[in-house]
Amino acid sequence: MKIHILGIAGTFMGGVAALAREAGIEVEGSDQAVYPPMSTQLERLGIRLAQGYRPEHIGDDADVVVVGNALSRGNPAVEAVLDAGRRYTSGAQWLAETVLPGRTTLAVAGTHGKTTTTTLLAWLLQAAGREAGFLIGGVAEDFGVSARLGRDPLFVVEADEYDTAFFDKRSKFVHYRPRVAILNNLEYDHADIFPDLAAIQRQFHHLVRTVPGSGRLIVNGEDPHLAEVLAMGCWTPVERFGIDGDHDWTARLLEADGSAFEVVHRGERVGEVRWPLLGRHNAMNALAAIAACRAAGVDPAPALPALARFGSVKRRMERLGEAGGAVVYDDFAHHPTAIAATLAGLRARVGEGGRIVVAMEPRSNSMRLGAHAAALAPSLEAADAVVFLHRPELPWDAGAVVSALRGHASAVPDVDGLIAALDALVRPGDQVVFMSNGGFDDAPRRFLARLRERAAGGA
Repeated sequence: MKIHILGIAGTFMGGVAALAREAGIEVEGSDQAVYPPMSTQLERLGIRLAQGYRPEHIGDDADVVVVGNALSRGNPAVEAVLDAGRRYTSGAQWLAETVLPGRTTLAVAGTHGKTTTTTLLAWLLQAAGREAGFLIGGVAEDFGVSARLGRDPLFVVEADEYDTAFFDKRSKFVHYRPRVAILNNLEYDHADIFPDLAAIQRQFHHLVRTVPGSGRLIVNGEDPHLAEVLAMGCWTPVERFGIDGDHDWTARLLEADGSAFEVVHRGERVGEVRWPLLGRHNAMNALAAIAACRAAGVDPAPALPALARFGSVKRRMERLGEAGGAVVYDDFAHHPTAIAATLAGLRARVGEGGRIVVAMEPRSNSMRLGAHAAALAPSLEAADAVVFLHRPELPWDAGAVVSALRGHASAVPDVDGLIAALDALVRPGDQVVFMSNGGFDDAPRRFLARLRERAAGGA
């Protein structure tokens, strides 16, 4: 059996490639944009990767072409597959038909925190002695891969609401038929495919409809948009989690920066978490994973100490290094709410005296369309300085955002200009956060190298 994956360097499709390879399937693939960490994973797995969507890259001996949702009609590879009458499927459908049958699926859905929460759940299960399979939308530091088949009946999947493929406009998560589903939060996003919040809520309700009555929904009890989803109809027991208010699962913060909290289940103390992650939002992510662990029949209490060793996921406030007294982070930023939560956690850690410098690229489809433009400046309120990458192709004027930012703020047209601006701005003691959900032209590592040159006395 051999498959060709179109869009193989995407985080989801790269995970599909890893699972197929582990299952003994021969894998090849092609993509237009290739950058770490997924390109590194594919290289390590020995998967042949062709640059560009050229029809000749698809081997004649490929039995199935797995098509990523970044490809649409008019793409030369897609047109060649259709014209030749070749067998094709989507990544979500391939996963549902090839990997998930016979497994107990635990799905993690939400606008924010899916990747971190999915990784947390897999890590807790591992610490509890269950080698669950997983597919994560990023490379987990603790596992070294984004996906594995596992030896356990449990399978944890990051359940994305984005559409499935050019031929299947349903959200990917409706394919997975989970027994346990986490609904982490819900806000408007993906402006390129959803006209409004109600359209996303309908897709979330489609997911709710697939969870059996013998399963469990783990729902953010603080989120009114999720409450509206459940009001559309719910046939599955619900457990709610939160920090503020009365919920089935509660995190009582022991440190303002979220680095320590107590876990309480229906009034009874489960245990305490002290870990390296920051922010109220990450405490919520952990709470959801802990609740899902219990819902899957695994006692989470003995596994809680393992969170002290949790390494999170690449590009989720990933600490790249320190040079000249400044610390550089790489963060997968795609929405103002996530940006604000991340910076609030860092601010709580460094205090009011520490300087936070942000390099921001509006890279997600919603960001580029300007759907979140009005919320961007408020989301960056915790930063002391912001350098905004305003590429010429950005279809809206970033000037209003830059002028509304507190402290130092500037906009530059390219990454070379951004690195030069940061070089003049950053000083010892600064926390420098690069925020983009794209490759960012490798700007975080380039700037860290510049800092190291400067510290070594280079020009």
